[in-house]
Amino acid sequence: MSTFQAPKGTYDLTPPRSATFLAVREAISAPLRDSGYGYIETPGFENVELFARGVGESTDIVTKEMYTLTTKGGDQLALRPEGTASVLRAALEANLHKAGNLPVKLWYSGSYYRYERPQAGRYRHFSQVGAEAIGTEDPALDAELIILADQAYRSLGLRRFRILLNSLGDKECRPVYREALQTFLRDLDLDEETRRRIEINPLRVLDDKRADVQKQLTDAPKLRDYLCDACKAYHEEVRALLTAAGVAFEDDEKLVRGLDYYTRTTFEFVHDGLGSQSAVGGGGRYDGLSEMIGGPELPSVGWALGVDRTVLALEAESVELDLPATTSVYAVPLGEEARRVLFGVVTELRRAGIAADFAFGGRGLKGAMKSANRSGARYTLVAGERDLAEGVVQLKDMESGEQSAVPLAEAAAELAKRLG
Repeated sequence: MSTFQAPKGTYDLTPPRSATFLAVREAISAPLRDSGYGYIETPGFENVELFARGVGESTDIVTKEMYTLTTKGGDQLALRPEGTASVLRAALEANLHKAGNLPVKLWYSGSYYRYERPQAGRYRHFSQVGAEAIGTEDPALDAELIILADQAYRSLGLRRFRILLNSLGDKECRPVYREALQTFLRDLDLDEETRRRIEINPLRVLDDKRADVQKQLTDAPKLRDYLCDACKAYHEEVRALLTAAGVAFEDDEKLVRGLDYYTRTTFEFVHDGLGSQSAVGGGGRYDGLSEMIGGPELPSVGWALGVDRTVLALEAESVELDLPATTSVYAVPLGEEARRVLFGVVTELRRAGIAADFAFGGRGLKGAMKSANRSGARYTLVAGERDLAEGVVQLKDMESGEQSAVPLAEAAAELAKRLG
């Protein structure tokens, strides 16, 4: 055992469980790649001010959860707590919005960091797959992203998730609602920190999970009653497009998400098998974020789905993914000459696209066959001095137990034929 352990609230991904995480990332990204989204990768840390402006200075993410550091040159950096601000910053820096093909559609995958109280489904290091459609205001884009996420989850075999949907209005109608909500909240029995939040971003109070706070919010003014005609029409079109696509959703008028940049459409994917940490992903429209971080007006929409929580959701539903075999053929040499020859065969198989492994370390037949079993190999190739003298190798089907000698020169072709 090592002297060191993974930092509190983090985890290591090791085989065989890591294969499930890879499969989840692949399943989430596949519909995006098929829908015109290109891959983007950004640094693991950014200027602190990017998140303060973009995510919001009143959010728990910025005030309590960001990992920050000062470089030797005096720069203030933060480990990225979310992906949207970084992706938009990178797209602006690369002038992707000037290429004349809007929206700019991007997807990404990576690790994110928040200083939170560790518990099941909530870690200080977590992984997400995200998607952003930058530069176009169109309810069809909002619907497209929700549909693609729904498609990804269903392709994994998940069924017990729900989609919550709301509209947060825009710069025209939200200020009117904000004032009405502030007036209501100021009369409630709330702690000082929450009262400060009322003045900075009162919608965040609606997202407070404490029971004593939620009890007081029963008669809070409803945002839907303050939406302007344009926002109402936009939201109704999103709803109609989802319905026409056969994607079920639930209207949730209290859904505000945890970031300040959202406007109009906001949504969340929740899974009832995960307890208090039920959100597996979510997103929404952020039409003003580009201007917040110094860019031009670029209405945009996006989401991020948690890989960690998606895996937990699969486990809650007892869904077992059909994972590809890591090894199809396992070669067992008996003697130095067989070691040289079979290593060449393994190399040939790999070049032909066949997953093959080798009994390293000069183990005996019994130990090597145990390793072959543990690897999940469908076939083993065994050869000793007598086999080589006869120009053959022993090919064993690990499922049926049948074994036959095949000419050494034809071993790779025979395995390719059997494995299809």
